[in-house]
Amino acid sequence: MSKSTKGYKIRLAKACEQNRRVPQWVILRTKRGVVSHPRRRNWRRSTLKV
Repeated sequence: MSKSTKGYKIRLAKACEQNRRVPQWVILRTKRGVVSHPRRRNWRRSTLKV
């Protein structure tokens, strides 16, 4: 990682932040209408284009 550029690290951090589950309060507020997250990503299955 020491040879990676700062922009690359910022984009990786953004992708890491986006890769979270739907908050519990959203599931409760929508009465389980929103359960899955469309942007969830697994580090083994899919590659990032950063």
